[in-house]
Amino acid sequence: MLKTLAKSLRGYRKTSIVTMAMAILEVAFEIIIPLCMAELIDLGVEKGEMNVVMKYGIALIFFAILELMAGMLAAGTAAKASAGFVAHLRQDMYDHVQTFAFSNIDRFSTSSIVTRLTTDATNVQNAYQMIIRMAMRGPVMILFSMIVSFQISKEISLIFLLLIPILAIGLIAIVRAVHPVFERVFGTYDKLNNIVQENLRGIRVVKSFNQQEGEIRKFHRVSRSIYADFAKGERLIAMNSPLLQFSIYLCMLFISWIGAKAIIASGNNPHMGLTAGNLTALFAYAMQILTSLMMLSMIFAMLTIARSSAERITEILKEETDIKNPEQPVMQVRDGSICYQNVDFTYAAKAEKKVIHHADIEIKSGETVGIIGGTGSSKTSLVQLIPRLYDVTGGAVLVGGENVKNYDLNVLRNAVAMVLQKNELFAGTIRENLCWGNESASDEEIRKVCRMACADEFITAMPDGYDTYIEQGGSNVSGGQKQRLCIARALLKKPKILILDDSTSAVDTKTDAMIQSALAGYIPETTKIIIAQRISSVQNADKIIVLDDGCISAVGKHAELLKTSRIYREVYESQQKGDKADE
Repeated sequence: MLKTLAKSLRGYRKTSIVTMAMAILEVAFEIIIPLCMAELIDLGVEKGEMNVVMKYGIALIFFAILELMAGMLAAGTAAKASAGFVAHLRQDMYDHVQTFAFSNIDRFSTSSIVTRLTTDATNVQNAYQMIIRMAMRGPVMILFSMIVSFQISKEISLIFLLLIPILAIGLIAIVRAVHPVFERVFGTYDKLNNIVQENLRGIRVVKSFNQQEGEIRKFHRVSRSIYADFAKGERLIAMNSPLLQFSIYLCMLFISWIGAKAIIASGNNPHMGLTAGNLTALFAYAMQILTSLMMLSMIFAMLTIARSSAERITEILKEETDIKNPEQPVMQVRDGSICYQNVDFTYAAKAEKKVIHHADIEIKSGETVGIIGGTGSSKTSLVQLIPRLYDVTGGAVLVGGENVKNYDLNVLRNAVAMVLQKNELFAGTIRENLCWGNESASDEEIRKVCRMACADEFITAMPDGYDTYIEQGGSNVSGGQKQRLCIARALLKKPKILILDDSTSAVDTKTDAMIQSALAGYIPETTKIIIAQRISSVQNADKIIVLDDGCISAVGKHAELLKTSRIYREVYESQQKGDKADE
């Protein structure tokens, strides 16, 4: 896990080392200050030597300023290193997620990935900042303070050695109890994010069915679960504070008792034993040791929280995509021909039921192919195998005469344009959204494809035309407008294969017919696959595939299927009746 996370430190290793060096320097100055204080008391105050008091007083101010400067530098570089480290970590996660196949994303869920990129990354950032500064400062402070304390009084310094194992056992017990609680908390965070995303995405449905109260109750249940676990975890972590306070007061009591007896025995003579100045220094070192232990206990608490987050981040970074480039990929797609050879497909490796069963079909380059089938007949699943959004479980899919697994992924996907059933537009102008299809497209090319997709008319009617800003998810355009923009974006790509997955369902029949006609004239050499619910959208296709429960039930032209396919005929007749009823 640490090795995986350390890769994101690139560029900030030196800053981290500088932070640790400044922390050690800060400790060194802090160790010197009690020694100066002891000399000031023994040689200056006790003997009434004001010159000595002035001398050591100036030295104290000098070392205090140096300590302050070292501390400020350590804090600044720690903040820079931790922020830079986590910026790289988030970028590495995001970049890696972009390589995921749909099956990888299905395993994690969108909300879980969002939590790992935000909450978990912030937890790791806070922990790393504490580690390179405080976790370095604490042990060094304890070590140096112990060394100087033993030089002053071995007998009193043994008190520290007796307390440290007791505290260590207590802290380890707390950490072991807390870790599984926070693991559960971050799992529940994923559920919370999922509820929020689902609610905001479907807010129109929520309001139309008046389900606000139900959604509030659902959120409240998960939120209370997080509260209960977090409260339990914090209660366990809070136990370290009374444990440390008890240790501090116990330590002070023993130092005072033993130290007072030693000073009386020595007559406050440094040559005979312990002095008042030495005892003052020991009190200071005791506070430094015990404060450092308290600091380390806080770091332990933060690391306990961050450990769960770090493990979840590492899961993302170590996840290998299910769809990989071959070692020697084919770098050119010859044409838009497609061939399914005895194709089987399941979404889950251990699934008993196949989504697609023994699909065998050949599509020539430039053909227009319609796909018809009931809900759940695997129409979308069938076409998602072409650009390798998923890989076949059995058999093979060939594009341009080559198995799709042999192509470079970028080459293959650049040759295929998909207008998905769920159309997505991104925050930005209409022009920026369209240029996803071709970043170097001219204004004339953009307008041309928009006219073909019947989008130019409503775009030019907008105040800012093609520079109109699209809100996130395309919330400020209608469903039909969104579909037409997505079709235009796909056309701008000039693909060898164009897949329209029920992408004209929100437009009227006349507009649908105009789009189909424009497609046939603009890209005659492109293979066009049209998934539709309306027979009218595919009846002029060169070939129509009828799917039933993942199986190819029939293949043929419109007139032929009316005679040979019961499913196709029933769909056609039901739609004809519906059209007559509308008239």
